[in-house]
Amino acid sequence: MTHDHDVVLKPTPQQTEAALNPPAGRNGGDLVIETLAGLGATTVFGLPGQHALGMFDALRRSSLSYVGLRVENNAGFAADAYGRITGQVAPLLLSTGPGALMSLAALQEAAAASAPVLAIGSQVPAAGLGGGRHGYLHELRDQQASFRDVVKSVHTARTASQIPSAIAAAWRSALTAPHGPVWVEIPQDVLLAETVLPVVTAMDATPDDLVPRPELTALAAHLLAGAKRPAIIAGGGVVRSDASGKLLALAERVNAPVVTTFGGKGAFPWEHPLSLQSWLEDRHTTDFLEDADVLLVVGSGLGELSSNYHTFAPRGRVVQIEADAGKLESNHPGIGIHADARTALAALLETVPERPDPTAPQRVREVLAQVRERIDGQGRTLEQQVLASVREALPDASPSFWDMTILAYWAWSAFDARRPNTMHSAQGAGGLGYAFPAALGAASVDPSRPVLAVSGDGGAMYSIAELATARQYDLPVTWLIVDDGGYGILREYMTDAFGEATATELARPDFVALAESFGVPAVRTTPEDLAADLSRALSTPGPSLVLLPAVLHMFAPTHA
Repeated sequence: MTHDHDVVLKPTPQQTEAALNPPAGRNGGDLVIETLAGLGATTVFGLPGQHALGMFDALRRSSLSYVGLRVENNAGFAADAYGRITGQVAPLLLSTGPGALMSLAALQEAAAASAPVLAIGSQVPAAGLGGGRHGYLHELRDQQASFRDVVKSVHTARTASQIPSAIAAAWRSALTAPHGPVWVEIPQDVLLAETVLPVVTAMDATPDDLVPRPELTALAAHLLAGAKRPAIIAGGGVVRSDASGKLLALAERVNAPVVTTFGGKGAFPWEHPLSLQSWLEDRHTTDFLEDADVLLVVGSGLGELSSNYHTFAPRGRVVQIEADAGKLESNHPGIGIHADARTALAALLETVPERPDPTAPQRVREVLAQVRERIDGQGRTLEQQVLASVREALPDASPSFWDMTILAYWAWSAFDARRPNTMHSAQGAGGLGYAFPAALGAASVDPSRPVLAVSGDGGAMYSIAELATARQYDLPVTWLIVDDGGYGILREYMTDAFGEATATELARPDFVALAESFGVPAVRTTPEDLAADLSRALSTPGPSLVLLPAVLHMFAPTHA
């Protein structure tokens, strides 16, 4: 029986000939690489290992570009950044056991930030699967179990013919909203075994659209139209779905002030009359949002950082648009709309009428003035000077990647990203070592555009090996390291909590001499010279390092 909607793809004579006479010498690794190319991949990241050599040998026979990092976790961070910047799947090739497990922290960050990373790891030979203890190198009882609670989905190919389907299913999962990392594993012998299967050509793994239910958007539009004091919280989902334009149009139509979360930096113009900027760690902003009679939350779960450490208690109606169903109403009850931010905002724009409110810009100015008065009263002029110098030196179109360091914590609240999808940090999972390898991944997208990485000296030590990667591929990444002699933010936390700090002071290398030993130009700067030195480094082709010895401090919190 046939149906009108059935689609039958007939092979061309050339495809038939190619299928009947595939090239000799191909193996399972070739099927992996051919599938990735057929799905549209152009760049892969990774680090070879004994069980994964079939995949890496196949790279030699392909047109894919390969960026190899020195540590698997750093390779994962690079893939994460590539996925964030492009919105496309970033393949990550890994080996078994220790090589695979070394990527877990990076995959956790990708999951928290909804970055589409497709990690493909090898496995012990197929005979060793199933939990038996055969004594293979790198053997784990259940390697998948280590990834199952971190990634979106797990896929296994136990035979060569299963490889294209497993990778295509993982690809679709990674790109289905919310984006996220996925895990595929293939036994060593399957990767190495010769195959007579035809060359994999174009694959289809198009994700389904996540559209809102119309009765929910109709209700949301009604609430916004009738609101007296509406407000909007814009999260990372707005950036990932490329919905900043629709957010701007909606905010202007209903005259709703907008605050962006730290993951949503750049989702709304910083200097717009309706912009509350990103001062979420401030009681004045929290009070303003609590007073809204209708609060529209787009692409955010209102987690710890976005809720001023869970001190935020909205009194009005909450409408939450979120692609991750697990985040809907997880922190605050309201009207949960399970949808991609772009499609949901488009639906609202089709139905919500204009809502005049000439008082909204003035109320925004008052809140920002209160925030500014509080910050200026704390005497943190050095921190503000350093952040202003970074903003002055960084071209508007250049992406920046920030490690978990005090300057980044200032930047979350006070840095003007200027454009969507240009400022990224590891605040999703909160691990150290993210900035520099992530910047390398972003630089591989467009080597003509400089990229900035910002680390403290503690976090920098996680990534020193990647100076060799930066030099090998001549990637235009400038690495700003703020050297305060230890884990600065932990020093502050412990001193505040216990009166003194323990295990926070660090011996460290001469970062300038170390970078130069890798062939990477480096300069030691001062707060007064930072803007000029950073601008010079960013405008010089290839990698560079700028070291700023400085002890920075956080602004006082308001959630305690």
